[in-house]
Order: sequence, then C-alpha cells, then structure tokens
Amino acid sequence: MSTLYLIPVPIAENGLHTIPPYVQDIARMLEVFIVERAKTARHFIKSLGPAKPLQEMVFAEIPQHEEPGAKHPVEKDNEAETAFLEAVRAGKDVGLLSEAGCPGVADPGANIVALAHKMGVKVVPLVGPSSLLLALMASGMNGQRFSFHGYLSPKRPELAADLRRLENQSRQHDQTQLFIETPYRSQMVLDVALETLQPNTSFGMAQDLSGAGEFIRSLPVKEWKQRLQKEKMVLEKLPCVFLVYVAK
Repeated sequence: MSTLYLIPVPIAENGLHTIPPYVQDIARMLEVFIVERAKTARHFIKSLGPAKPLQEMVFAEIPQHEEPGAKHPVEKDNEAETAFLEAVRAGKDVGLLSEAGCPGVADPGANIVALAHKMGVKVVPLVGPSSLLLALMASGMNGQRFSFHGYLSPKRPELAADLRRLENQSRQHDQTQLFIETPYRSQMVLDVALETLQPNTSFGMAQDLSGAGEFIRSLPVKEWKQRLQKEKMVLEKLPCVFLVYVAK
C-alpha cells in the first residue's frame, strides 16, 4: 500500500536546519514527488543527498490556481494527479511539496490529499516550519481562535475595506485575523493598515521567519505610529505574514 508524505520545505534561505532529520530521511528515499514548482523541489531534494539520481525521479507540478475541493477530471495536462495515480498503482510512496512551508496550508496540494483519502492511500503529515503558525506563536494575539484569509485586495481602497472587515470580524468573534502578501506590496499594507485600523487594534507582521533576517513585531496601531515617528522603517522585499486582533 502506498503512502502520501506531506513534506515541509524551509521557508527561509539556507533553512535546511528547520527540517527535522527524520523528515529528511523519508524525503531522500522517495522517487515520486507532487510539487508546486519543479525547479524549487529539485533543488531541495538535491540538497538532501537523495538515494537516486534526480534524473530517475518524477517531479509533477500541481496545476496553477488550484482551489481546494475543485472538481476536475484526471486529464493528460493534470500531471500531478496522473503521476500520483501511476505511483499508487505501482505501489510507490509519494511526497507532496509546496514552494515553501507546509503543503496544503496556505499552499496548494489539498486536492492531492483529498484524492489520497478517496483512494484509501495512507496520508502522513511530517513536522516542519509553517509561517502562519510561527507568526501566530510570536504575535501575542489570540492563538485559540484565528482565521486565515490568504491574500487581500491589491489596491489601496479595496485593501482598506478588507482591513476594516477583518477588524470587525476580530472584534465580533475574538479571533486573530491572518493574511499574507507578496514581497513588493508589504510596505503598502503597513501604510494602509496604520491609516485604516483603530488606534487600539493590534497589528503584527512577520518576515523571513527562521531566517537570518527574521523580523517580527506586534503592537497596537497607536504605538506603531509613535515608533514610526521616531524611526524610519522600510520593510524588506520579502513575503510577509500580517495579523490583526481586537482584544476584548
């Protein structure tokens, strides 16, 4: 019987030390991988010193813009599902990798996991870094109730409306609200958040988690503004996790 291993990938450059040795041992023995991006996956597997040459392995990419629960047939151009089915029929184990962090959590891969359950394939999640959980742990906000929203609107007026919505949701449900942003829009998110959110609302951000340039800061909006009056801060062009919380 085949097993689908959900394999975490470092979320920071030179972050192989964040992947436990037992996870590395499992990954280096596999030969079929379902991945978000083949080039990144090959680089990661090569760094582990795999048992077989990369040329003898399968790296099948998940279709772009895959949504969890999306219904589509297994077609020739869906190489991820095709490769998974072929591996299972051959009795081979399979590894699922995202670009960074944990597959299926703020990353694609959920459809492959759902297919594995449907087929009776054993699913094994492996331990490793998740930017969302690391940011939440370090935020000082509510870790008992939280909600993740992916990406918010890219334009300033719509982003402001999204932030007000998250603020209201946090107030109503006593939840920490998390979202992510691309490297080039992180500074804009900070600027709009400080213009939009209420003074006592807690606002946090986390960049380069587990990396050499790790930056984590969580403060009420009014304290953010006070600090930024004294010190100029320009965010690095790195992926960022943002958090919003209105304390009861």
